[in-house]
Amino acid sequence: MFFRTVLGCTLFCAATAASAATVEVRVSGVSAGKGKVNVAVCDRERFLKQCSHSGSAPAKAAETVVTLKDVPPGTWAVLAYQDENENNELDRNFIGIPSENYGFSRNARGKFGPPGFDDAAIEVGGDRTVAPVTLK
Repeated sequence: MFFRTVLGCTLFCAATAASAATVEVRVSGVSAGKGKVNVAVCDRERFLKQCSHSGSAPAKAAETVVTLKDVPPGTWAVLAYQDENENNELDRNFIGIPSENYGFSRNARGKFGPPGFDDAAIEVGGDRTVAPVTLK
C-alpha cells in the first residue's frame, strides 16, 4: 500500500511539473542602466499582493526580458516595474502615485488606480507563453 501511495505521488508530481510552462515577460519602455526590472505573475486571488511567481533582470535599453519557469497552466496577470534604486519596492510619491515606471500584461490600465485582474489576464499554457508589458 505504501509503495502505491509513493508511486502515485511521484507520477502526479511528475505530471504537474511536466505541464508547467515558462512565461517570457518582454518588458518595453525601459530606461537603460537604471536598476533592474521586477516582474510578477499572479493568480486572481493574489493579484497585487504576494504573487506566487516573480523574477528580475538588469534594466536594458528599450526591452528587458525576464523568464519565469514552472508556471502552471491557467489564467494569470503579469505586472512589471523598473526598480531604478533597487530597493525591491515600487516607489510612490507622497500621495501614493507610483514614481517608478510600471505596467501590466495586455497593457491594462486603471482609471484611478491599478487595473482589475480581468483587464490584465492572460492564458498560460503549453511550453512557453510570451507576455509583453509596456512600462509607463
